[in-house]
Amino acid sequence: MLAPGWNIAIFRRVRIVIVEDHQMFREVLRKVCTRDLRHVVVGEAVDGQGAVQLVLQTQPDLLLLDLHLPKLDGFGVVEAIRHAAPDVKILVLSSHCDDFTVFRAEQLRVNGFVDKNTNTVSILKKAITAVGQGARYYSEEFLRLKETRQTDPLSFDKLLTERERSMLALIGEPFQDWEIAMRMNLAETTVEKHRFNILRKLELKSTAELVRYARDHGFTLAAPRRDDGGLLP
Repeated sequence: MLAPGWNIAIFRRVRIVIVEDHQMFREVLRKVCTRDLRHVVVGEAVDGQGAVQLVLQTQPDLLLLDLHLPKLDGFGVVEAIRHAAPDVKILVLSSHCDDFTVFRAEQLRVNGFVDKNTNTVSILKKAITAVGQGARYYSEEFLRLKETRQTDPLSFDKLLTERERSMLALIGEPFQDWEIAMRMNLAETTVEKHRFNILRKLELKSTAELVRYARDHGFTLAAPRRDDGGLLP
């Protein structure tokens, strides 16, 4: 949905960087931007590290960003860009639109979010046009999940600390306590205490239920991975 004050009649050629590791979808994005919307694509990247370097080199107006990328995920790219090039507008295009993904996108204040699975090329054009003009655009599913979470007094963001949310992402893979301890630089006994507290806060009875909760709410998408897409050793 569009933010108030959006005006489709005003046209300004926007300089765009596309970050997408799937070639076919990258080509679709390029055609939409250049042929349909008459903007300029100043660069394309297929991984997170390349994306940050490219944005710093080209200083685009708008970044079209997939979230699941090798080397550095999309949220890591957003954090880096917000620090080094805060004026660049960011439109997230993701095949995952779940509770935790929406929460993280909110926290990082992305300018727009379109879920690939439920939206059309027409919606994509509207989103690019809106964000390129300085407005915001979020898909209906994004807004529905946001409202549901914000009105739920027992949502994970109200019950769990930031560290507990990070740990839940690893529990959902699932990792054993000693593996989580290594990744988070904690004592194994500390991990055990956190696991117990997470179970209690979410009113779950077993680790199996905790793993299911993490997967159902999108936490496993946040677990750190190798450059080749596998889990970190």
